[in-house]
Amino acid sequence: MKLKKEFVTREIVGETILVPVGEGISNFNGIITINELGKFIWQNLESSENENILLEKILNEYEVDEKTAKNDLEEFLGKLRKADII
Repeated sequence: MKLKKEFVTREIVGETILVPVGEGISNFNGIITINELGKFIWQNLESSENENILLEKILNEYEVDEKTAKNDLEEFLGKLRKADII
């Protein structure tokens, strides 16, 4: 999957946030706080060709049923799409 904007992760007071860098600063107002699963998805986003591969990676990493993992993945990717990040 491809990112449309540049972001980096930062750990601040135990929270993981996505912060825009480069041209993303002028095109995106704010930051995005992500949980552990969001961080895992983010770290594997560009190395995964599609959502099914991301889902497989989640299922291999976490003890979660496929329906829950798929719902969480779709929700997170939906938020990234809404913010025009992917």
